[in-house]
Amino acid sequence: MHQPLDTASSRMQTSKFGKSKGLWKLLSESSLSEAFDALGISLLLTTNPSIQYTAFDQLKQRLLKRQLKEKTSTNSSPQALSAFSAFVLGAVAKCIATFVTYPAIRCKITIQAADLDDNNENEEAESKKQKTVSGALYTIWKREGLLGFYKGIEAQILKTVLSSALLLMIKEKISKSTWVLLLALRRYLFMTQTRLKSA
Repeated sequence: MHQPLDTASSRMQTSKFGKSKGLWKLLSESSLSEAFDALGISLLLTTNPSIQYTAFDQLKQRLLKRQLKEKTSTNSSPQALSAFSAFVLGAVAKCIATFVTYPAIRCKITIQAADLDDNNENEEAESKKQKTVSGALYTIWKREGLLGFYKGIEAQILKTVLSSALLLMIKEKISKSTWVLLLALRRYLFMTQTRLKSA
């Protein structure tokens, strides 16, 4: 649904100074196929949260197992992470997911930012090649080498890691609180039922 806006945003951010167009102009001048540039890669990038949550759950299970082994006579539950632990594991999980999917993000931006309005025929042919996944991969490899697939990853990590880490920390705290409330409610209902039977 929002792919045309994503494409327009990428083009506005990567356009040369003085050549940028407004959002409405970009959307109205683009053909339907241009508006949905890199849709396949965008669909592939939906795996990013799956990788993130899988990594988080695996790291969480390992940490909880280690806490359970080290637990002696403390009253804290080994089933819940502390806020700090959840934040750190959330940040690490998002870093892993971003690192795995970042080459696809670079390809998507390259495809969306390829400018077809150049007057030079060679540049126009080059832009048309960049509009395919294989063309984008080849262009990045040819111009920047292997490290080109991770160009700008620092900004992407700064952009996404903090929000994801906070989200997972809050999720862990809500899960723990919900579980405690459900146990208290179950106990209350059990005690009420016992009183009714005895009366």
